[in-house]
Amino acid sequence: MINLDDTKIEKIKKIKLLIMDIDGVLTDAGMYYFENNIEGKKFNTKDGLGIELWRNSGGKTMFVSGEKLNLLQKRAEKLKIDYVLLGIKDKYPAVKELLDKEKLKIEETVFIGDDINDLGLLKQVGLSVCVADAVDEVKENVEIILTKKGGEGAVRELVELLLRYRK
Repeated sequence: MINLDDTKIEKIKKIKLLIMDIDGVLTDAGMYYFENNIEGKKFNTKDGLGIELWRNSGGKTMFVSGEKLNLLQKRAEKLKIDYVLLGIKDKYPAVKELLDKEKLKIEETVFIGDDINDLGLLKQVGLSVCVADAVDEVKENVEIILTKKGGEGAVRELVELLLRYRK
């Protein structure tokens, strides 16, 4: 169990939007290639249920990824993700534009990432989180390091943490 100080708990109470990187967070960062140039990714169903629990609590969800694959869009549709930004290399400006449009404040967001391409957004959000197997530079720049690895229930762990302190 992750113990949080009062400052982080106060930040959690403000969170309205859960922003998730995909590769290395919702997946194990593996790239699976099959015949006929088909690419696959392994997702964890515990994360899927965690996202549903977050949504059922009134929270909004967002996927933001540098990848732009149909299978990511399909996963987003299955999970009923509110906002999907795919093919985004510089994540913060794209997320900020969407937040402004939707009248959400950056301090009302939590972002879970794992690699250096997530740092720009991690340094701006209301609460920054990474998976247990994130790269060291990310771990040095976030407020919470989860105990679960990407693709192994890290998003579910984060949702349970958020819901525990939001009540």
